[in-house]
Amino acid sequence: MALGQADTVLYVGAGAVSYEPRDRDVTTVEPPAETLLFADGSFDAAASAFSLPAWPDLERGLAEVRRVTRGPVALLTRDPARIPDHWLADYAPEVLAREARRWPALDRVADALGGQVTTTRVPIPFTCVDGFSEAYYARPERLLDAGARRADPAWAAVDEMTAARSVAALRTALEDGTWDARYGRLRVQPSYEGSLVLVVGQP
Repeated sequence: MALGQADTVLYVGAGAVSYEPRDRDVTTVEPPAETLLFADGSFDAAASAFSLPAWPDLERGLAEVRRVTRGPVALLTRDPARIPDHWLADYAPEVLAREARRWPALDRVADALGGQVTTTRVPIPFTCVDGFSEAYYARPERLLDAGARRADPAWAAVDEMTAARSVAALRTALEDGTWDARYGRLRVQPSYEGSLVLVVGQP
């Protein structure tokens, strides 16, 4: 596991969904914009999931997290270079283009972490319910549901006309069989390697 044998963990969270580890002594903070009120090396490890677009100052924030952490810093994030590779780009290119711009480049994250950094692609399971578009790689019908789209900030980043046009294009492809002709194999694929990555920085 990325956190190793860490007992104390600083978790940097943002939004309503929490991914805090439940088997550790966890302290949760919002993405830092200023100096964290902890001494150097206060925590065994640090972690964050899906939060990097919400950090007000990525470089300063990661430097602070690194300062107060004596062990690994594990970040579950997305590789913006791979986001447009998803099949949704055929039907909603503007949505994925906006989404790719939200996420910091992996090189930028690694440079801000410093030290020894490893990046590992994380397969997305068939049963994933985290709400971003790739979670439905095998269940495209879910993206016809307005509730499912509201759970993904990418859709809110485009205007209503663009979103409606994208949904209509996907609906047509599903109804006429075009989607299944191109991507139907994904319906039985147990996982999908997309843009999800785990970045781990060691001091």
